[in-house]
Parts: sequence; C-alpha cells; structure tokens
Amino acid sequence: MDISVIIPLYNEADSLPELTAWIERVMEENKFSYEIIFVNDGSTDNSWDIIEGLKKRNDNIHGIKFRRNYGKSPALYCGFERAKGDVVITMDADLQDSPDEIRPLYDMITKEGYDLVSGYKKKRYDPLSKTIPTKLFNATARKVSGIKNLHDFNCGLKAYRNEVVKNIEVYGDMHRYIPYLAKNAGYEKIGERVVQHRARKYGKSKFGISRFFHGYLDLMSLWFLSKFSYRPMHIFGFWGTIMFMLGFIAAIIVGGTKLWALSHCEPSRLVTDSPYFYISLTLMIMGTQLFLTGFIAELVSRTSQERNRYNISKEI
Repeated sequence: MDISVIIPLYNEADSLPELTAWIERVMEENKFSYEIIFVNDGSTDNSWDIIEGLKKRNDNIHGIKFRRNYGKSPALYCGFERAKGDVVITMDADLQDSPDEIRPLYDMITKEGYDLVSGYKKKRYDPLSKTIPTKLFNATARKVSGIKNLHDFNCGLKAYRNEVVKNIEVYGDMHRYIPYLAKNAGYEKIGERVVQHRARKYGKSKFGISRFFHGYLDLMSLWFLSKFSYRPMHIFGFWGTIMFMLGFIAAIIVGGTKLWALSHCEPSRLVTDSPYFYISLTLMIMGTQLFLTGFIAELVSRTSQERNRYNISKEI
C-alpha cells in the first residue's frame, strides 16, 4: 500500500464528507493505493455516523472510535499502530489542510529520502492572538530540539516513512513535538514544505491559549527525557554533589572563622547566629536530597524494561 492518511477528529461532522471526497479524488488522480483512518476522539456530534456511512461506500476507509475525548496524541498513536502504507500522512479534519499537498509530500519521502516532512503554514488565516504565541513557541522548540530548519512544529499536515511512526511513541500532548521524537529515535533527515493554510469552513477551533503554556512544559519534559532518561545520576548526582560541596566549604569557613576568633581571644558570635551557617546547612541538605534522587532514579532506570531498547536500522 502506498499511503495511509490518518485524520484525528473531534466534532467535525460537517467537514468529513467534503474532506473524504477531496482525498479520494487526489488518490485516484495519482493512482495511489491508500487507506484513510479516521480516529474519532470522543465526538459528541454525529461524526461517527458519518464515518460509518463513508465506510459503506469505500472499503479503503477505516474508523477508530474512542469512548471519550483523550486528545490528539492518543488519536495519532492509535492511527500509527494501524497504518499499513509505505508513507503515512497526517492531517486535521477541519479542511484547513489541503489534500492536494499529499502528492508532493509523498515524493519528498519516496524520492528525496526524507524520514519526515513537516508542513509549514507560512501564510496563516489565524488571529494575532494565535500567530504571535505560535512564533515564540516554534522559536523555542527550534532552539531546544536543535532542528533548525523547521518553522512550524505543530502543523498537523506531516508525512512520514512507515518505519518512523512504528518507532516513536506519541503520548500526552507530544504530538507538537513529533519531529523531536523522531530525531531522538535516530531519524534525523527531517524536512519542511510550505503548505497552504485554508480558513476554517465549519465549526470552531478546539484549542485555547492554554496549549502554549502546556506546550512549553511538555518541551522541557521531552528535553530532559532525551538527555537524561538513561542516565539520571548525571544530572541529579552532579548538581547534588556541587551543592553539597558548596555547603560543606561554607560550613568549614564559618567554623574556621569561629575557631580563629577563639584562638586569638577575640569576641565572636555563636555559629548558630550566623546566617551563613543556615545557608551552608541548607545547601548540604539539598545536595544530599538531589544525590539520593539521582541514585533512586538510576535504580528505577536499571529495572525498566525499556532501558536496553534501541532502534536498530539494519542487521545482517
């Protein structure tokens, strides 16, 4: 099979017939063998009824129905598990992504050898309240991930080699960082294509301003896991040791100053009256806690079933 198109959706009943007809036309024009996988993320409208009707007239259409709304990442995860096409295309169900982009995205994967190609909606039809935070978010994501050539990490229109989607785990709200997940899994040939962004025709956006705040937290979590998930002692133990040593040195200085004053019969206040004593004590306690946290995390990591799971590209 050439292409699997995965479409997560939530209350998009109005757009589904038009979107499906558009995708079918593109597939027929290019003579692609294909499947369309709709993932109904707990819709409260008649989206599932529409999908069942579409399935009756086209066996290439498949549907997954969640009992409740889980989010876009779980929807993509389930779609990726079931995808059989050599190239996997993801797009949103709101008609803001154009199926006409499928052919050039497919060519970039199959002919130019990319592992992943992300769409870039250079000209957007969104309000400033959405576009400005998006620019700041993408600038931060480029800096943290090291993927300098991507301008729109969160674009729903992406293309992947099938191998890529089978070797990444999309969870929580990590769909924003699929290129970063792919890079961490060893797929570093990541490209970008400027794609058309269409104004929403039906319904309303399902995402609020809170997604940007959550996005930054997820990015920090992903950065930390990519750096230290296999060696937590390297960060906790390092900083714990630094803090403990600073506290220990400070305590020696406080105690040494007191002893020097006593040996020279000079008046001096009690060690416990000095604020530096409590600062040094706090540093040593925090350093010890960080070191023990790293030690416990290392023990947990060593018992994890994923510890020695590595992506092997070839074997002879």
